[in-house]
Amino acid sequence: MHPFEMFSILSYTFFQYALLGALLSSLLCACVGSYVVTRRLVIAGGGMAHASLGGVGMGAFFGFSPLLGAAAFALVGGLGIDWLSRRRDVRSDSAVAMVWTLGMSIGILFAYLAPGFMTDLPTYLFGDILSISRTDLQVMGLLTAGTLLFFFAFERSIVTVAYDPDFACTQGLATRAFETALTLITALTIVGCLRMVGIILVVSLLSVPQLTAGLFVRSFRGMILVSMLVGFVDCLGGLFLSYLLNVPSGASIIVVSVLLYFVARAIKYLLRRSHKKVPSAQV
Repeated sequence: MHPFEMFSILSYTFFQYALLGALLSSLLCACVGSYVVTRRLVIAGGGMAHASLGGVGMGAFFGFSPLLGAAAFALVGGLGIDWLSRRRDVRSDSAVAMVWTLGMSIGILFAYLAPGFMTDLPTYLFGDILSISRTDLQVMGLLTAGTLLFFFAFERSIVTVAYDPDFACTQGLATRAFETALTLITALTIVGCLRMVGIILVVSLLSVPQLTAGLFVRSFRGMILVSMLVGFVDCLGGLFLSYLLNVPSGASIIVVSVLLYFVARAIKYLLRRSHKKVPSAQV
């Protein structure tokens, strides 16, 4: 394919919407994902994402917006995981598995019971960033702006809660209130990114760019800033790979993000080896 032919797709409105959606999701997931990774809630985030399928199925069956149903199920799932994990007789991984499978089971049952079945179910499962509409961008923009303001205003408290919630309690912080608020933001972020990569893959947007950023930075703010850039590069690479190979965009974005992580890891390894050789060469 000629390079000019490849870049000609930038003139299409749907691709411009996809690029803007990629930018907004990168900013949003950088903030929320940094908290999720630092707090070690990646598996819990996966449970929330998969539980949201229950809301999608119920929305299709009862006739309301599947995305609203997904948001409600993701939020209830996150709060349910947190509540169950605090019980002494329930392990946290077991709590995630329970909520994860229950939400997906409810979603599958209602999807099959919905009149005419859900023909757009694969879109919710695997995502389709090229189908993002102007309304989706407006909602994503509001959510991203609100999340950025929240993290900017309460950065110190969020960092304390993320690294050591017990210490945060001793400092008089409203730890439970912050955790509940961040669970709500995480649920909304998951739903907001369903159009990007779908229920099955959305947790990768909340973890892989942050892992890549963590190879080179050590601060919470540094992780957020670097993962913003990494996440956007992942989305751009995935979009163009999807266009070139005519494959699903959601899966392409995740494949690119994981490949970029290993490339970054190799670069860090080579840099570390070169730094070790310099002193010995001088001697």
